[in-house]
Amino acid sequence: MADRIVTSDLNGTEKEHEAQLRPQNFSEFIGQKKVVENIDLMVKSSVIRKAAMDHVLLSGPPGLGKTSLAMLISKAIGSELHLVSGPAIEKKGDLAAVLTNLKPKDVLFIDEIHRIHITVEEILYSAMEDFRLDILIGQGASARTMQIDLAPFTLIGATTRSGLLSNPLRDRFMAHLNFDFYEPEMLGKILMNNARKIHLDLSEEAKMQIAMRSRGTPRIANRILRRVRDFALVNKSKQVEYKEVKAALSLLDIDDLGLDSMDRKILSVMKNYYHGGPVGIEALSATLGEDKQTIEEVYEPYLLKEGFILRTPRGRTLSEKAAIHIA
Repeated sequence: MADRIVTSDLNGTEKEHEAQLRPQNFSEFIGQKKVVENIDLMVKSSVIRKAAMDHVLLSGPPGLGKTSLAMLISKAIGSELHLVSGPAIEKKGDLAAVLTNLKPKDVLFIDEIHRIHITVEEILYSAMEDFRLDILIGQGASARTMQIDLAPFTLIGATTRSGLLSNPLRDRFMAHLNFDFYEPEMLGKILMNNARKIHLDLSEEAKMQIAMRSRGTPRIANRILRRVRDFALVNKSKQVEYKEVKAALSLLDIDDLGLDSMDRKILSVMKNYYHGGPVGIEALSATLGEDKQTIEEVYEPYLLKEGFILRTPRGRTLSEKAAIHIA
């Protein structure tokens, strides 16, 4: 999973590379125009009011720029960014420790916020509304509530599945902003900017070939770009042309439609094992030997968007487009 170029996971080395290619200000953030306009307005209002920015929920598939935008927000406000993963918050005390360490106007970014357990999540209610922690001490008749004041902060929640958030938590966010997949033209602009950052001379045709195979996702486009850079360096190519991109993508096992070996395996299993479906996600997960949540959050969104698979009340079905592609 960690070596898969389309994976949503980032190891330490990947995070360093991602940091190098992240936008440094709002003007460098390409795409997601409505999202950026809303955030820019909220940031400017926060600076004028000299107060913490309102809480924001960012939703959409992985790799579209949610973390990058959170970094830009904290930089624009002049505050510190605290990054936390939802699954890492296992106990109420974990979240309480993070909240009590926040300074005024700090930004707390919780990735995969939909994966926080409901009993832990309840701590956020009073923290978000009143900047206060309500902690129950003791049990039974002797139990009492202790209140701890918090510094006014901004919570940015990131989720790939906003429908899994509880209504009480969702309602406490002042803005709900959704990230969409990028069109190849927008990805092309990102690729040209980032090619300059890593001192790579990328031809127009090479740029668009990468963009069209990046599944509408900047993170994937950047990963392919770095692989293409490595290929060009080893082959001492002064300018990256289509032939270098084609050769690099062949090594990565990415086909003309941007599907890699795992994508094609999903489609093949649906065709050969389940006769095109319908098939339930549990059965598909068991046959593939892949985590159900990973299939739903990492692989499926693009396959659905591009019409390779269809969701029905009875389960997933293979489209005619997919059947032709893997024939």
